[in-house]
Amino acid sequence: MKKMIRMLGIGVVVLGTVLPIGAARADTAPYCGIRWGSLAKQGSAATAVPVALTNVRAGKHACFDRLVLDGASWARVRYVGQVREDASGRVVPLRGGARLEIVTTRADDVQTGEPTYNPADPAHLVDLADWRTFRQAAFAGDFEGQTTIGLGVRARLPFRVFVLTAKDRAPRVVIDVAHHW
Repeated sequence: MKKMIRMLGIGVVVLGTVLPIGAARADTAPYCGIRWGSLAKQGSAATAVPVALTNVRAGKHACFDRLVLDGASWARVRYVGQVREDASGRVVPLRGGARLEIVTTRADDVQTGEPTYNPADPAHLVDLADWRTFRQAAFAGDFEGQTTIGLGVRARLPFRVFVLTAKDRAPRVVIDVAHHW
């Protein structure tokens, strides 16, 4: 028994010199504290609100780029090989090393059928020239009560999705994509 305990003690000493306990490498710390990951995500308002997409805009932040979908009350977001147009299935060309598919609220009035969001240039919803992470945002269609938007990004990076709501304002879906891992 003493021999076994001594061998175990020697093993711990040897492992301790090879694998220091508690030693953390500096490069394992999350970028800007971001721990979002890159798997599919969704966000929705706490209550179902019959609204429609009215605008797409973007903002730059120190640690991430942000896409805001005004009037949207929910979204499903995931990395895909190709973003495809609703109904036709045609590939939506997007710049960047990775593509996010954003499926969200309809872009027409449910009562009248009139468009609530009709981008001037469907291939370039917002000007993303010289952005750190975003490369291109494109409209992929509005079909059967939902809208698809393609977002070309520099690489497959961590992202998050959430919905902002306020009593005096329509909901907004927010998609943040980190600049780095």
